[in-house]
Amino acid sequence: MLSQFLFLLSLPLFCVLYLLPKIINNNSKLNPPGPRGLPVIGNLHQIDQSSLHTSLWDLTKRYGPIMSLRFGFNSAVVISSATLAKEILKTQDLIFCDRPLFTGQRKITYEGVDVAFSPYSEHWREMRKIFTLHLFNPKRVQSLRSIREDEVSSAMNTIHDCALSYKKVNLSDMMKNVTNDIMLRVSFGKRYQDVQERTKVFRLLDEIQAYLVDLHLSDVWPGLPFVGLVDQLMGKKRRLEKCFRDLDAFYQQLIDEHLNHQEHKPYAKEEDGIDIMLQLMKDKHFNLNHEHIKAMIMDILVAGTDTGAAVVVWAMTLLITNPKVMNKAQEEVRNLIGKNDKVNEDDLPKLSYLKAVIKETLRLYPPVPLLVPRETRKDAIVQGYNIKHKTLVYVNAYAIARDPKYWENPEEFLPERFLGDCDIDFKGNDFEFIPFGAGRRICPGISIGVIVVELLLANLLYLFNWRLPDKVRKEDIDFDVMPGITIHKKNKLFLLADVCF
Repeated sequence: MLSQFLFLLSLPLFCVLYLLPKIINNNSKLNPPGPRGLPVIGNLHQIDQSSLHTSLWDLTKRYGPIMSLRFGFNSAVVISSATLAKEILKTQDLIFCDRPLFTGQRKITYEGVDVAFSPYSEHWREMRKIFTLHLFNPKRVQSLRSIREDEVSSAMNTIHDCALSYKKVNLSDMMKNVTNDIMLRVSFGKRYQDVQERTKVFRLLDEIQAYLVDLHLSDVWPGLPFVGLVDQLMGKKRRLEKCFRDLDAFYQQLIDEHLNHQEHKPYAKEEDGIDIMLQLMKDKHFNLNHEHIKAMIMDILVAGTDTGAAVVVWAMTLLITNPKVMNKAQEEVRNLIGKNDKVNEDDLPKLSYLKAVIKETLRLYPPVPLLVPRETRKDAIVQGYNIKHKTLVYVNAYAIARDPKYWENPEEFLPERFLGDCDIDFKGNDFEFIPFGAGRRICPGISIGVIVVELLLANLLYLFNWRLPDKVRKEDIDFDVMPGITIHKKNKLFLLADVCF
């Protein structure tokens, strides 16, 4: 009797032991595959933060186009195929359109009241309408043409002076300066000619970029006791707070200048971005205050300056290392424009090969290679895999654009692939090519950003012949990237320019 009793008592235990591996196996089949992580840190030790997009791409080559990871206590999914990108950014866009708000982003964006980093909400929809209908509608983008052409012309004059004096041109800094100047005039109606003022503004822009990607320990291990104290002891919170105070004072000064109607906008022929937002603040239909305006100024500066400069520098890097493509692009622009003092915006629609060069640059070096991270609003199922609520979602646009399933010779710089019958574009409908994202959170400033890039590159190719500095071979040009939301060339691009006309 005792043996029978012990057998009956132990039977459930044997059943559990027998079924447990099957239960674990079945559960694991419901989650996307991924590398095994360590307790507490998850997969943090398996990724390279300095080049996150390539690090994640290397992992997906082993684990597939949908991969699960754990960053500390945060669950994450990485998407690396056009088919899955369409599922995330179109088919189930509403579920995957939220944003995670980490400490730095939360502070810099005034608790997420901007457009780029704001969680999906009615407020976000209103802010995006302001961007698309008031700040960057087609009519206003066209009205800003004189500002763009004026700043590009000024930059070309500076390069002309360098060419005549046989000085190397620091294209990395030059392109950043001109895109900054364009967006400062578009946003604030002013141009910072004083060297100290310019240095201060550009320093603030660099700090914004740094803090938008900087993670605190409390972001990685939320809820863990004492991690907030460690952040404080490391000085991270103090530095973030100082950066925020400097930015806030900068924004407030600009708003006050506009409110007081001071004459700090000698170049503005039309209302600038702050003027428009201050007018909308008076409209009861828009629940706007100064913090909303400050957060949107930040979006314009970050998205409008860094990305355009990065694309032009990558394009020139690719062209200088591919002389045949450079010559073909120059022949097109010079044959179509003829002898003139510059390329203007009316000429841009005719430059099909130049547009192909830009598309190919965006394919190989999308300015935001992982797009802006998303977060699930609720549980979802993607290709049979469970994706939990509050999971971080990274769409690796860099990996997708180099996938041999969609691209022939994906590692080669071949602008010709975008000519002829190819109708692939970057406006969010072709998911093998999404440098600006897709769906409801696609970049709202595509139109003005692309115009600036086309105008800059067209004039660089039209007005100057470019060559490498003495003793520098094209094999010496590197393609290393700087860490950050926007991928800049790590080592600055220095070239010599010869005046063509």
